[in-house]
Amino acid sequence: MPKLPITKSRTLFGRPHETCLITVDRAIAEFRAGRPVLLRDGERLALALSAELADEALAQGLDELAQGQAHLVLSAARLRRIGAKPRSEAGILAMPSIDLARVETLALKVEAKVDAPVAPADAVDTAALELARLSLVLPATILVPVTAEAVAGEPLVEVGIDALNAYRSEQAASLKIVGRAPVPLEGAPETEFVVFRGGEGLRDQVAIIVGKPDLASAVPVRLHSACLTGDLFGSLKCDCGDQLRETVQWMAQNDGGILLYLDQEGRGNGISNKMRAYKLQSQGWDTYDADEVLGFDLDQRHFDFAAAMLKQLGVSRVTALTNNPLKVGAIKAAGLEVAATQRVLGRPTAHNVRYLTSKRDRAGHIIDMDALMARAAPKD
Repeated sequence: MPKLPITKSRTLFGRPHETCLITVDRAIAEFRAGRPVLLRDGERLALALSAELADEALAQGLDELAQGQAHLVLSAARLRRIGAKPRSEAGILAMPSIDLARVETLALKVEAKVDAPVAPADAVDTAALELARLSLVLPATILVPVTAEAVAGEPLVEVGIDALNAYRSEQAASLKIVGRAPVPLEGAPETEFVVFRGGEGLRDQVAIIVGKPDLASAVPVRLHSACLTGDLFGSLKCDCGDQLRETVQWMAQNDGGILLYLDQEGRGNGISNKMRAYKLQSQGWDTYDADEVLGFDLDQRHFDFAAAMLKQLGVSRVTALTNNPLKVGAIKAAGLEVAATQRVLGRPTAHNVRYLTSKRDRAGHIIDMDALMARAAPKD
């Protein structure tokens, strides 16, 4: 590695709130690029590297630093899948040497089995997994304990684990409107797009205000997580595109409403992991089992920032257009009143019936399959 100064946390212009965000933003960029990030917990230091992005040159360099002390951090979901049952917490496996073939097997291979004792993950380990999740890569991290002297002069971004753990709430607190404009839509010509900077994910968030909803009453609201395949390309594997377009049209015909379009592709796992899960589903895996193979629990999404968007738009009381009780609970927990809920029907197809029943049976979504099938039946 070339000798450059470590980028450390500092207070910019006396604004420590922004320092937390800036430092973690830089750490995410480094981690997603496959470079190690220096994690700090008090005086303790460790290098964290994405298990899926490690290459041989980096592995060799880290191995020299590790001196047999490296370990692989895996999520509870991945550990359950490879045989460490029962388990509800992340864990670590010792790596006397950093063997990338072993790392790939333990982190990603369907047929993998635990090959060593699993020790409990500590605060630095769990922070490393949080960095992986924020970076939208597999939740599997190579961790190497180091000293400050050992990495002095290396081109590393350093981040405190407290900053990592606070990042999501800091992002929600930093939400602000950065642009808005009328955008007439098919079936909903009186529509305004309001763009927010911050929140979940790696892009801006969008509120679509349809018509003129009465903010003094319960505003019809849908929290819609981005789905590239369904929303844009009309994928038959899910009902997302149907729910998106039909919700907007329903709002246009019923005194308006607000749809929040949120950067949470693949239930918060990111588009690359969503495609990995789709590949597993094509091989016969259930949608949630496929996610568990990749190390993810049922749902990685957070909705506190969505409630913050609604508050900035002047909404305090909503009718939630959703089948997902998790969204209703999140809106309530954020201090908004949920006056009522309303189901959002999609379109059942031969490709998504198993997906819909899995959401109902395994994640508690309120989906009336009989009503959906009746809706899809040919009309006389």
